[in-house]
Amino acid sequence: MMPREYARSQRVADLLQREIALLLQKETSFREAGLITVSFVDVSPDLRNADVFFTCLQPACAEEVIVDLLNERAGHLRHLLAQILPLRAVPQLTFRFDHSLNRANRLIELIDSVSQTK
Repeated sequence: MMPREYARSQRVADLLQREIALLLQKETSFREAGLITVSFVDVSPDLRNADVFFTCLQPACAEEVIVDLLNERAGHLRHLLAQILPLRAVPQLTFRFDHSLNRANRLIELIDSVSQTK
């Protein structure tokens, strides 16, 4: 028997990432948050919960406000996902701001500042 290339939770995470990104583009109620990119989805092994990590592509992004907005409407998104996904049960969604892009930019700035002083 050949091992599966991806665990089921990873396949569900990839599917959720793609569909949530599309829903956030299409749904007018989410456009007020600006341009949002879903960077990563982490699904629990039992497929009951999913942490959805996102970033904003505008410089003055009010991340706390957008996190609150998305978490308030997570139930609505889950309902929409249940209508289009071939899953028995759609995981509970929790939205979290992805700070990795900010950390990467900060590291680049630090490296640049060190290389300029030499």
